[in-house]
Amino acid sequence: MTDDRKLRVVQWATGNIGLRSLKAIIEHPRMELAGLWVNSTDKIGRDAGALCGLADTGIKATNAVDEIVALDADCVVHMPQGTDIDLLCRLLASGKNVVTTRDDFHHPPLLPSNVRQRVEMACREGSASLYSTGVSPGFVTEALTVPLLSLSRRLDCLTIDEFGDVSTRASPEMIFGIMGFGEEKLDFDPRRLDHLKANFGSSLAQVAAAAGISVERWNAFGEFGTARQRTEIAAGWLEAGTVAAQRITIEGLRDGRPVLRFRANWYCTRDIEPAGWDLRASGWRIVVEGDTPLEVAISFPVEPEAYAAFTPGLTAHRAVNSVAAVCAAPPGIRTTVDLPQIVARL
Repeated sequence: MTDDRKLRVVQWATGNIGLRSLKAIIEHPRMELAGLWVNSTDKIGRDAGALCGLADTGIKATNAVDEIVALDADCVVHMPQGTDIDLLCRLLASGKNVVTTRDDFHHPPLLPSNVRQRVEMACREGSASLYSTGVSPGFVTEALTVPLLSLSRRLDCLTIDEFGDVSTRASPEMIFGIMGFGEEKLDFDPRRLDHLKANFGSSLAQVAAAAGISVERWNAFGEFGTARQRTEIAAGWLEAGTVAAQRITIEGLRDGRPVLRFRANWYCTRDIEPAGWDLRASGWRIVVEGDTPLEVAISFPVEPEAYAAFTPGLTAHRAVNSVAAVCAAPPGIRTTVDLPQIVARL
C-alpha cells in the first residue's frame, strides 16, 4: 500500500480456516471488514465479530451473492469448498481483487484455455487480480523454495517432505471416512492421486517455469503403511494390518529422474509395516541437491493436542497477508513468482 487508506476486505466462507481469516481481517491494522458471505443458513444475519469470538463489527453475514458483488470493496478473501468460475468472474469483473485458497490457479498455463481466457477477461474488465495461495501447496512449495533455489546454480533435485501426525485428531469422519485410515485396501484411488498431482504439480510447475527447470512429465503415486498391532488414536481404533500411514509422492521428471518432488507423509502411528519410513514430527523437511546442497527442517513448537486449533492459521494468515500485494498488482492471474515478497503487517 502506498497510502494510509485501509483496504476494505470481504471474507468469503467461515469454515475453520475462514473463521481464522475473518478474525485476522477484523484485527488487521490496515484492513476494514466490508462484508461476509456464509454458506450455513444458521449464520445468516449474525454479526461477523460474534462468529469469530470478537466484539460486534456491524457487518452482518449474508449468503446473497448479489449483495457481495454490489459492495464497495478492494478484495475478497475467498475460502469456499469448491471453485465456481462463474462466481469468481463476477467478483473480479465487479472490481474486487481475489485472494483464494483454492488450488486451481497456481500455474495459469495449466488451466483449461477457456477457463483462463474467461478469468483474464474478468480481471481486465474489473482491473482486478486473482491470486491462489495457502500453506501447502503455496507457501512451502513456492514462497519457501524460491529463496532456497536462489543459492544454487545447478539443481539435481529438490524434495519437500511434509509430515503430518494425525493421531491426536479426534475426528473419525476425517481420519477414517475421508483419509481412509483403518481400511484394509492397499490401492490408492486414481482420482485422489490425479487431484493431488494437479494441486501440487501445478504449484511446483510454477517454480520450475520461473527457474528454467526442465520437467518432461509429472507423476504421482501412493504407498501405504499398515499398523503392526491394534492401536488406539483420538479418532478411534486402528486394527492390526489396516492403513496407519500414507506416503503420496508428486514428482516432476527429467530424463526419467525426479528433479522436483513433494511427498506427503501422513500417519497415525510410527509402528508400521513396512519398516524404514522416516516419519518425523509434524512439519516439513526441504532438501536441495545440487551444487549448493541444503537441508531445512521446520517443526511446530506446540503440543500435538493443539494442532487442530493452530493449523488453520497457517493457511488463513498467508492469504490475509497477501491482500495488500494483490491489490497493488497489475490486473490478471498473479502468482508467487511475479508478486513481490509477501510481508506481513503485524
